[in-house]
Formats: sequence, C-alpha cells, structure tokens
Amino acid sequence: MSRGFSITARLRPELVATITATVAVIATLAVAATLLALGGHSPGDAFAALARGAFGTWDRFVSFTLVRATPLLLTGLAVALAFRARVWNIGAEGQLHAGALAGVAVALLLPGAGAVLALPITLLAAAAAGALWASVPAAMKTEMGVGEVITTLLMNFVALFLAQFLVQGPLRESRGVFNQTDEIPAAAHLPALLPDTRLHLGFLFGVVIAVTLWLFLTRTPGGFRIRAAGASVRAAEVSGRFSVTPVIWLSFLASGAIAGLAGWIQIAGVTHRMYEGLSPGWGYTAIAVALLARLHPLAVVVTAIVFGALSAGGGAMQREAGVPEVWVRGIEALVILAVLTADRIVQGMAASRD
Repeated sequence: MSRGFSITARLRPELVATITATVAVIATLAVAATLLALGGHSPGDAFAALARGAFGTWDRFVSFTLVRATPLLLTGLAVALAFRARVWNIGAEGQLHAGALAGVAVALLLPGAGAVLALPITLLAAAAAGALWASVPAAMKTEMGVGEVITTLLMNFVALFLAQFLVQGPLRESRGVFNQTDEIPAAAHLPALLPDTRLHLGFLFGVVIAVTLWLFLTRTPGGFRIRAAGASVRAAEVSGRFSVTPVIWLSFLASGAIAGLAGWIQIAGVTHRMYEGLSPGWGYTAIAVALLARLHPLAVVVTAIVFGALSAGGGAMQREAGVPEVWVRGIEALVILAVLTADRIVQGMAASRD
C-alpha cells in the first residue's frame, strides 16, 4: 500500500501539470475565439493564419518561431532560476541590455580578432555584465534588506537609459546617421545552427543551459539549497543548517548572467548591432514564460517556443486574416490567466481530495 501511495504521490505533480496545460489551452482557445468573433474577425481564419505563420513550413518554424523564441528561452531560464530560490528578479530586461552593451563594446574593440577569440570573450563579457547588473539589487537585499522587486525593476530603467545614451553618443555608428552602433565584426557573429536557415547557435546555447540548470537543481547540493530556500527561507536555515545569503547571491548572479547572455546572443545571432529598442520586452515576457513552465528549466524550452510561435504568427494574422497584431498580446495574456486559473482549480481539487 505504501509503495502504491508513493508512486501516486510521485506522479501527481506531472499529472497536475498536464491537466493544467490542457484546461488552459482549451479555455484560451474558447475565450480568444469568442473575442475574435465579437471583434468581427473569423476565429477559424485567425487561428489558421497564426498556425501557418508559426508552423506553416519547416523554414518558417526554424527561421522565425525558434529565432524569436531564443531570447525568451534565455530570459525565461534566468527568471525561473531566480524564482526557484524565492528571489523575485524582475530585472531580466535591464540585465539583458547590460549584457548586450558589454558584448558590443568588447566586439568593437576587437576588430581583428578571430572567431576563436572573439566569441568566447564577448559571451563572457555579456554574462559578466548581466551578473554585475544583478549584483546591485542582490547587495541591497542582503545588506540593507531592500526588496528586490523594486530595485530590479528600477534597474531596468537605468539600463534602458544607459543604452539610449551610449547608442546616441560614445557607441554611435561612425557615420552618425542612426542611433545605433557600427556592425560588430564578422568574427563575433554566431554561426547558423542549421544550414540555409536564420536559426543561430544561440538557440542551442539556451537548450544546453536549460539541461544544465535542470541537472544542477536536481543533482547537486547547490541546487538543493536553491530549492530549499525557495520552499521556505526560514525552514532552510533551521532544518537545512545553511545560510540563505549565499544562495541569494548565487541565484541573482547566475540569473543576471543568463539574462546578459540573452542580450548579446540576440545581437551576435540576429541584429549584429546595438540600437534603441533592442528588446520589445523580452525580460518581462520571460516572467510569464517561467511561470507557465512552473519554473522547470526543461519546460521553459517548450513555453518559450509557444510564445515564439505567438510572436511569429502575429504578423501572419495581421496580413492574412486582418487581425491587428496587438491581439496576439491579448492571446498571450489569456494563456497566462488561463494557466494560473486552471492551476488554482486543479490544486484546489487535489487538496480537497486529500
């Protein structure tokens, strides 16, 4: 009997996650279809256009959906890692910009370097810049007791204004025409992951980081400390007999480093230059990506692709079905609300049975 109960208990989180996702998808489609119909659009045509835009062809899926999913994958992993330790890092957007600026600056300082030198150095510079940006709220939290939600959010604005100042001033292109940097050297470009596609090596980096984080969280003492601190800081300190402060620092710095990589990888793999408005809000969307994945690193890969598909399919909805692209944002919000609602309902049903 005890063995049967143990198996049931072990499978329950997976069952809950499956039920939650299924209910959320059905609810989202139903509500979105109703709203589209009320707005004078055909739900069937809109959903068909969305699917074609995101998955219509192999090249469409690889070169658009996966490319747009890459920054969401990396920032989603950054947020998921921090949240697992109960560190509410809302600053992935700022850390992303810090990493992008550092990577561009270093790349432009190494015009004659080969790829063997340029790629590792720029990746390290971006990760270090993201971690450094995250160290400010980490220090304020551990040394002064200032809540990280406010500090990380405010640091986002500092990073955005800093990026604006640099691309309009010291890092502005040599022609002085546009508010952007010069193109980074070819040696700093990320190579294509698949031939004849726009998908770059950054997506593979994201998958490798996801697997590494999963192994770290589930197979190492450091990962156990992060999970324990996330479950209960007080219980971790009392029963776990370790200080939570180093865990907070580790979570902050690692989260910031991954977010910093996201910014540089977008430049090295797609834009090849820094400009104002580099991110449409990936650092904020990453919170939804992480929460919908229930903070599981491997599940973040899936949820990032889902949001990448919504982004890639939004243009097709506008072109083919006449649906404004902003409606895709509404569908993203519906996905989040549906998953959170379904999760509460399923968890409540499970608790009542117990």
